[in-house]
Amino acid sequence: MNQSKKRLWYEQPANDWNEALPIGNGRIGGMVFGHIERERIQLNEDSVWYGGPRDRNNPDALTQFPTIREHLENGEIREAEKLAALACTGIPESQRHYEPLGDLRIDFHHEDDVFTNYKRELDLDRGVATIKYMCKDIAYNREVFTSYPDQVMVIRLTASKEKEIAFQLFLDRGKTRNIDDMKAVEPDYLIMDGKTGGENGIHFHTGVKVLVEKGVITSIGNRIIVQEANAVTIILAAATSYRYEQPASQCVKTVLAAEQKSYEQLWKTHLQDYQSLFHRMDLNLGKDNRKHDIPTNKRLDLLKEGEEDLDLISTYFHFGRYLLISCSRPDSLPATLQGIWNDQMLPPWDSKYTININTQMNYWPAEVCNLSECHQPLFDHLEKMREQGRKTAQIMYGCRGFTAHHNTDIWGDTAPQDMFIPASIWPLGAAWLSLHLWEHFEYTVDSTFLDKAYELMKDAALFFVDYLVETPEGELITPLSVSPENTYLLPNGEKGSLTEGPSMDIQIIYALFSSCIEASKRLNRDHPFRAELTQLKNKLPALKIGKYGQIQEWLVDYEEAEPGHRHISHLFALHPGKQINPRETPEWAIAAKRTLERRLKYGGGHTGWSRAWIINMWARLEEGELAYENVLELLKSSTLPNLFDNHPPFQIDGNFGGTAGIAEMLIQSHANDIHLLPSIPKAWKSGEVKGLKARGGFEIEMKWDNHQLTFLSIYSSHGGDCRIRYNKLRKEEYALYQQEEQIRILHTKEKERYILIEGAEDIVKPISMRG
Repeated sequence: MNQSKKRLWYEQPANDWNEALPIGNGRIGGMVFGHIERERIQLNEDSVWYGGPRDRNNPDALTQFPTIREHLENGEIREAEKLAALACTGIPESQRHYEPLGDLRIDFHHEDDVFTNYKRELDLDRGVATIKYMCKDIAYNREVFTSYPDQVMVIRLTASKEKEIAFQLFLDRGKTRNIDDMKAVEPDYLIMDGKTGGENGIHFHTGVKVLVEKGVITSIGNRIIVQEANAVTIILAAATSYRYEQPASQCVKTVLAAEQKSYEQLWKTHLQDYQSLFHRMDLNLGKDNRKHDIPTNKRLDLLKEGEEDLDLISTYFHFGRYLLISCSRPDSLPATLQGIWNDQMLPPWDSKYTININTQMNYWPAEVCNLSECHQPLFDHLEKMREQGRKTAQIMYGCRGFTAHHNTDIWGDTAPQDMFIPASIWPLGAAWLSLHLWEHFEYTVDSTFLDKAYELMKDAALFFVDYLVETPEGELITPLSVSPENTYLLPNGEKGSLTEGPSMDIQIIYALFSSCIEASKRLNRDHPFRAELTQLKNKLPALKIGKYGQIQEWLVDYEEAEPGHRHISHLFALHPGKQINPRETPEWAIAAKRTLERRLKYGGGHTGWSRAWIINMWARLEEGELAYENVLELLKSSTLPNLFDNHPPFQIDGNFGGTAGIAEMLIQSHANDIHLLPSIPKAWKSGEVKGLKARGGFEIEMKWDNHQLTFLSIYSSHGGDCRIRYNKLRKEEYALYQQEEQIRILHTKEKERYILIEGAEDIVKPISMRG
């Protein structure tokens, strides 16, 4: 497939941070501005957070809980919320926040200020940012990448003539005062050392090594000065006390190991590692329209003017995969609200983990896009949250198991964040995150993983065994919660958010109990707990349809203060949940459609991540044209020049949600079958995709023309029956292949690939992949 589809490029340097190009290796991130004379690479290290761990659990929550519930039951919403704001807030109210590491600055010395042939590019296929330009007939080139195997950022500077590279290099952290040391300890080695503020602040250290080929290198103060060099390799390492007792020593060790390698070796190691992930998948939507010769920002402008650009949609999809590889790797922290890319000391929403959808959305593409390893940091962090969440469950609610609210931070804090009634008092964060463990198992069929993950899932479910209460009608509901982050109207015009049993709570608990029950069956253990969950699950309220034909958001069919609200929490059961399905629950599917129509009618989808969620929901409803309409709207209205998602401001969840939505239009496997091309629009007349994953350990490659499959192969990693839904599969006489209504069942063997369609023919041709 055409690699030109896998790049972002521009004819000028970045004017601001939202035009800079992101690079990362999970732990170290950079935003490359590409300025000719004064280059700036804004730096992040994923564990540079303000302050240390704290116990913020409010013990008064448990004692005041009965009174708050009594107010709710009596319809005294205002009194309930006033008391909850005092008793249910974390103390102090806010969790820790993420900080930038600083800036790497390179001031180049050019005798001429006339520059031509400028080009700034992010090569998604190779994971590298490049800057090229001409000055006085000399071609200058910069390459910037972050290596996961070597755990360093590498910058390569070359020129077409000898002795033409000259610059001053220094590190900077603005006016933060949180720096203890910033100096050149050797003529070719620069450090920046400091500590974030707050109690038990994190100690951070950065080291930069400058390797010069046939040039002069010196240092003065906190600057490294290079003159008359033929080429230069810059190696940057960063470490913090979050991971290492001696961050400075760790940086020296890392840099020393990297500088033993040539630039070519560093590049090759990076490329092999990065492409081992990126090359697992490919996507091409339609024929090449040659718009890749137009700068990315101008292509966005043309799209806004109504021009079609299928290549740009493919590029956007690949960019999402690139971002996940770049900000979430094994042994890194999970992707924050901004991935790892943040330039503000006090960023929007603290740039931490918002877990009433945003963190979860970050990982929607992980499994289906064949990046299961990138999911691992979330699982590691969930284990950390489990320890804190058990304390929160016991101290604030008197419950077993573990819980979390709508935010967490580097320390796995689970107490309520801030005091914003529509969001803060919502103890479902851990439950939703725990569903990612089950999703990982469904795609990988990794029983060893499930054996460990089950205990965590069980602990999340155990909280609700204790927390749920029975209504007079015999149904089980959450006694105190909200529907994130929405507000309802009482008949007297009073506004409220605090409530009993909001629809999303019940849907998440239904999914969690179902996953634990199925995991218990797979592992053949914990029979008594399975039986208990089954009994409780059967007493959860069914989804209700409200007066507008919509899925009801609350137990009572209230009016909404904002009918176009950005959160569409009551459709969790449609996506990412599995309860609503056009074939199995058509009445609910129709109500879900009306819910979306009503949200959009009143201005919904106005934030990037919300628009991305809507794409996934329309795809689940098999409304390809509506899904595509929202893909276009995401690009037109909520995408920045560097393709970052715009809430506004920048949040990375919309990128990941948009990528997952495109995948959801191509393949779905949540309803016990693999549905091929369930939601492709008319515009995607022809295309090809390989490497998409489906639940059950299956990997799909397919091509289509005139909306019909012309090639289909399925790789089975673990064997077993593969249930395929696609109307044009016709043959029934093969032993491997039988028909069951609209489902075709392929009986597969472990580690074998099967070609099912080739050209105009339906076939079943097993091809061994063993050895």
